[in-house]
Amino acid sequence: MNYADLRTQFTGKDFDVKDADANPFIQFDIWFNDMLELNEPDSNAVLLSTSTKEGRPSSRVVLLKAVDSTGFVFYTNYSGRKSKELEENPYASMLFFFKSLHRQVRIEGKIEKVSREESLEYFHSRPRDSQIAAWASQQSSKIESRKVLEENFERLSKEFEGKEIPLPDFWGGFRLVPEYFEFWQGQENRMHDRVAYEKAKAVNNNQWLRSRLSP
Repeated sequence: MNYADLRTQFTGKDFDVKDADANPFIQFDIWFNDMLELNEPDSNAVLLSTSTKEGRPSSRVVLLKAVDSTGFVFYTNYSGRKSKELEENPYASMLFFFKSLHRQVRIEGKIEKVSREESLEYFHSRPRDSQIAAWASQQSSKIESRKVLEENFERLSKEFEGKEIPLPDFWGGFRLVPEYFEFWQGQENRMHDRVAYEKAKAVNNNQWLRSRLSP
């Protein structure tokens, strides 16, 4: 396969600073709702990138589970690799790729744990088998085979039968609190539109400065 020959001609509506809402959270909602209207699966899938204290990066796809005026929330095992990296270096980036709309949204900021109450509420909203799976897996640890994982799941299914499944101490949410947004709209001939938002370094830190970037 000649990878150099693989290409897509991007097309999209013009997107400039004047078209972007003053609030990047609102602009994100606009684009995310555009994606939801297409009824495509996993629209909330997002590439999360973390790094160690030495700056060695790693990335994986997680699912966005909440957005509020503070930030973007996802849930995971606190003993896994990404959680350990976030303990060492509490900064991360998220990248949404809305393929059908030829759009990307990049968000960078600081990570904080969500409250125990938030984690508990979301945990009990999950399917019961997903709750059991959270207990069954020691995320990122080496195991001998899939059989070990399945045996853990079966054992815990019997243990919790007829009971409310408690929230594990090692499981919960993180919130990325943005300091930077970038909205990318693909255009013909690689003349893409890029609009960035940066947190204003002023008393009113709810103000965002918008600028257009060269593609």
